[in-house]
Amino acid sequence: MNGRTMAGDTMKKPAARLALILLGGTMLAGIPAPVLAQDTAQPAAQAQLPQPLQQQDIIQSITVVGAERLEAQTILSYIRLRVGQPYTQADADQALKDLAATELFSNFSVRNDGGNVVVDVVENPVINRIILEGNKRLKDEKIVPEIKLAPRQIFTRSKVRADVARIIELYKRQGRFAASVEPKMVQLSQNRVDIVFEINEGPKSKVRQINIIGNDQFSDGKLRGEMVTKQARLTTFLSSGTSYDPDRLAFDQQKLRQFYLTEGYADFRVVSAVAELTPDKRDFIITYVVEEGERYKFGKVAVDSQLRDFDSEGMTSNLPMKDGDWYNAKSVEDTVEQLSELAGTFGYAFADVAPNFNRNKEDLTMDVTFVLREAPRVYVERLDVNGNTLTQDKVIRREFRLSEGDAFNSLQVKRSANRIKSLGFFQENFEVVQKPGSEPDRIILEANVEEQATGELQLSAGFSSIENFILAASIRQRNFRGRGQTVGASVNYSRYSRSFNLSFSEPYVFDRNISAGVDIYRRDQNSFNYLNNSRNTTFKQATTGASLRLGVPLTEYMSLVGSYTFNYDQISLNENQFFADLDGDGIRTCEPLIAGRYLCEALGNRTSSILGATLTYDATDSRYRPTRGRSASVSAEYAGLGGSVNYLRVRGKAAQYYNIFNGFIFSLTAEGGYIKGLNGDDVRLNDRFFLGEPQIRGFDIRGVGPRVLRRQIIDDGEGNPVVVTDRKQVSDDALGGNIYYLGRAELEIPLGSGASELGLRPSVYMDVGALFDVRAPQLQQSPFPGGISIQSRNADGELLYTIPGTTPVVTTTLPNDGMGNAYTPILTQIAGPFEEVFLGDSSAPRITIGVGVNWNSPFGPFRIDFAHALKKQPGDDTKRFSFNVGTQF
Repeated sequence: MNGRTMAGDTMKKPAARLALILLGGTMLAGIPAPVLAQDTAQPAAQAQLPQPLQQQDIIQSITVVGAERLEAQTILSYIRLRVGQPYTQADADQALKDLAATELFSNFSVRNDGGNVVVDVVENPVINRIILEGNKRLKDEKIVPEIKLAPRQIFTRSKVRADVARIIELYKRQGRFAASVEPKMVQLSQNRVDIVFEINEGPKSKVRQINIIGNDQFSDGKLRGEMVTKQARLTTFLSSGTSYDPDRLAFDQQKLRQFYLTEGYADFRVVSAVAELTPDKRDFIITYVVEEGERYKFGKVAVDSQLRDFDSEGMTSNLPMKDGDWYNAKSVEDTVEQLSELAGTFGYAFADVAPNFNRNKEDLTMDVTFVLREAPRVYVERLDVNGNTLTQDKVIRREFRLSEGDAFNSLQVKRSANRIKSLGFFQENFEVVQKPGSEPDRIILEANVEEQATGELQLSAGFSSIENFILAASIRQRNFRGRGQTVGASVNYSRYSRSFNLSFSEPYVFDRNISAGVDIYRRDQNSFNYLNNSRNTTFKQATTGASLRLGVPLTEYMSLVGSYTFNYDQISLNENQFFADLDGDGIRTCEPLIAGRYLCEALGNRTSSILGATLTYDATDSRYRPTRGRSASVSAEYAGLGGSVNYLRVRGKAAQYYNIFNGFIFSLTAEGGYIKGLNGDDVRLNDRFFLGEPQIRGFDIRGVGPRVLRRQIIDDGEGNPVVVTDRKQVSDDALGGNIYYLGRAELEIPLGSGASELGLRPSVYMDVGALFDVRAPQLQQSPFPGGISIQSRNADGELLYTIPGTTPVVTTTLPNDGMGNAYTPILTQIAGPFEEVFLGDSSAPRITIGVGVNWNSPFGPFRIDFAHALKKQPGDDTKRFSFNVGTQF
């Protein structure tokens, strides 16, 4: 046996180092077998004669030659040769085997020189470093932890072979069965080596074909649809199920059995499932052999209750399955779960519900008896909270709907888990664990929480087609000091809007079930429209205010929140652009024909004193990201408790969530609102409802509802007046509405585990809504004393502004005011020949469909939508693509 290494091929490296290919399970070429030295001076015939014991060589000494790192005594401890013992061929062979077993030497030999035994060794080199080459799909940090070899360890061939096998196994788990690994060794000075694993990852092995043999009742396509594994086709190129996975193969067998059992085939079984790798190792062909058996119906179905609180006959009559129905194992499983939950609501935490089956092969019926075995009523012995390092125990304990000593109730346990999950402080898959207590009738409820980050710091810059450049900064802590309090501050700045907000919320004031909060804010906003592709500021609004909130629970699922808000609004217009002195009294006033009647009405400073109340019902499993349950709210706001504004505003919203089809989340949402001016006051522009992006996707911001379009009248070059209809060159003033409604149906589509970890949640949706009910412009005379051509009409073509004795003609200048005073050039530019159209005041629904993606990105929540308007009204402003960054969805 010999482990000496020889020079091999030269590695293609800058330093031209020598690399020797490590051949697993074989010795390197060119290395001689270990030599056992013996006395060859004797004649061959004499050497073959048996020697008496006294003539055999007695070991006089044992010398180790070639050791560098290992002590000689350490090497001698590996072999059985000892001084004073006879030296035999068998002992020498055993010594060689012992040295080989240590895997510490690349070459070794034993020779005898008249009783002086010499053990000659060449130690295995020390590993300098491990190098991975060719790995792109699996990064170094995924492979290195699986490798047993490491720098400064002794090199051995067996460890290299083991590491090669581990790397290949990692690639097989990724579905790359054609992967290969070629280990190489680069010889360095001082008996050191670099180990290089050259990896050829190969293509991902796909499932080319799934064959099913023995299925008569259902087609191959139907059965393949029940499987998680999919055939590699153009239609499945985005699916992760096309790669081969042995665990998935076993799961698919269970899926087939479940499907057949739900269809009544109680005798179904998978005879065999074989996965064959094609010769090129690129694809798998999977073949299932199944035996369907006969189809069964339900026979006698009954409940046998041994619990005193349950009536067997009454429960039997309420079972979902009846005699003669096709047998369905899923229905049986659901019934067991429902009976267990029912027993839990009566305090039987460990009630045993077992279905007993009696199969009648003669008439192909299945009798099922649900046995509720007697169990003691259970009481809560203790509530344990584990895993919380920041959150105080009381924050979690106050969400429990059960206290120590209470009778166990499974519904209250589930509700407790949902309330703790709704805090948003812990992992999404949180559950309350039930453990046996110190006595048979005692139970321990354990909340094993895993805290997640509750602080949010966002510094972002972006670009919006509406706001141009946007800068935003916000900081919020939803679990301040571990007390469940929320504090936050935010600043937003863009060319047309600025805002600042401070907020604080306490969910349990003085540890009582009363919530309170306060907001202080300042908002500056410039409203605008487009004219000749230029953006024009129409009015400026500055709002400074504060809001106080106080909430109390009415029932487990219902709460009432009262609020008081005080706002100081300042609304102004550019006087040089929108004011005029038409009557010549020297006083410039807002001119409706220039600014629009609604803007002129909104001007001024005023205060709003608003008293509000909101009644909320929430039975969802999570307030932050509900997947099942329902919620509803009704709110009313009365402005008039002081201040200069009088109105009553009412809103309502309801939502229902369903978890369907193994991870799909379907939601229905409906909301609406109405505002009514009081004490003879009209509802002003900035108090009305507005509708568009993001409330109803597929429309621009404030793109739905009543509006006034002001279109210029130009000369077509031949003296004929032409109305400009290009939307980009039309002044568009959204007026808002007093009534709105909005509905939404959305289906969230689950992705693979990798996409879920990234926070990607795609969805398809349909939005329906409308905004309407504003006072339409009334028929009036033109205030201009001369023959300027102005007309205003509604969507039906009825004139709203008229010019006595004239018809619309192209006029390039405005007349004077009758006193020799000419109007300002800016008035000529804005007001000179135009027409106005009042559109959009319709309750007819606007309907859009689209797809969107939510992404909890490292930069904050991100939403992107592609929407198409199926139904709109004249004047509505549509928008196909929209995105939103840094807000909750």
